[in-house]
Amino acid sequence: MAFPPLVEPVAELTDAERTRTARHRVLAGFGDIAQRRLAAAHVAVVGAGGLGSPVVLALAAAGVGTITVIDDDLVEASNLQRQVMHRVTDVGAPKTKSAVRVAADLSPTTVVRPVQAQLTPDNAAELLAGAHVVVDGTDTFETREAVAVACEQLDVPLVWGVVQEFHAQATVFWSAPPAGETPVRLADLYPPDAGREAPSCAQVGVLGALCLQVGALLATEAVKLITGVGEPLLGRVLVIDALRGRTAEVPLRPAADGRTDAAPSAPAQESASAPPRQAPPIPQLSPAEALAAQRAGTMLLDVREPFETERGVIPGSALMPLGEVLADPSRLEARTVVVVCQVGMRAQRAAAALREAGVEASVLAGGIDAWNRDIRAVHA
Repeated sequence: MAFPPLVEPVAELTDAERTRTARHRVLAGFGDIAQRRLAAAHVAVVGAGGLGSPVVLALAAAGVGTITVIDDDLVEASNLQRQVMHRVTDVGAPKTKSAVRVAADLSPTTVVRPVQAQLTPDNAAELLAGAHVVVDGTDTFETREAVAVACEQLDVPLVWGVVQEFHAQATVFWSAPPAGETPVRLADLYPPDAGREAPSCAQVGVLGALCLQVGALLATEAVKLITGVGEPLLGRVLVIDALRGRTAEVPLRPAADGRTDAAPSAPAQESASAPPRQAPPIPQLSPAEALAAQRAGTMLLDVREPFETERGVIPGSALMPLGEVLADPSRLEARTVVVVCQVGMRAQRAAAALREAGVEASVLAGGIDAWNRDIRAVHA
């Protein structure tokens, strides 16, 4: 069911803007009035990275009147694989600067308000004040919580997405939706007492093209809320598995008893229809313990990629990239294994798959970084 539009339309568009947005204005059920609502709208985008980049591009192209972009980071070369708002020449510059440039190139009437600052629980409400819709493209739970709490205080809808590896989730939270609709909050998907540790994309990677797909989806949700066209994702979580080319929808209801009714608890969860199985904790070995295990005959299995292992490995390690391990964990002949990666996150996934295949697998806690710090220090 469509919601009432959030924004009153401007009186009229300029001739140039009418021409630029002509393909919107002929959409059935959208028309000139929806385009004028976009022109009057103010959207706050938190994060100018993998999700924020396509969101800013899509909203500017759509003709949103004002976009506040909040990010304190500088562009790095490793961002360019997925953060499509930035260019090679932007490396070292504030990410918000890219937002100003690309929006002006796409939509001269769109005003971008760059905020080069870190959003925190103390300043979130102030930074987001005045926005009709907030889009969260951040990558830490601390920031996501701060954004969600501020949106609840301000009674504005929060369009939310997360991407990791080949998986993604997207939904809409709103503590004060239109009459007759049920409020849904971030805490309904991720309860405060739930485990929230997740690897960063620097640790496990992220498919760049998937960021564009999800960013476009988030921008579409913002457009729907602003214009009152279509059915927003409030009360529904869209779960995307890019490897399998599958999209699933999971209902999300208020967690009155402190538990969420939605199934997915992490972007990488394989099934969107049932809660993850509870497995015994995987043993975590210190570098000294891993070394002792190796000397006792246990295999050290390095699951990093070749470009990483060529920079150095633990002597005597077997090398098998994570993807190969996950594809066929039973191919490993060793029955006792300590799995190694850079910091431990990928090793955790490999060890879980190996244990399901009957291998007694543990993880080198802290990965190669911990090994280099502890073992080399002993021999220095």
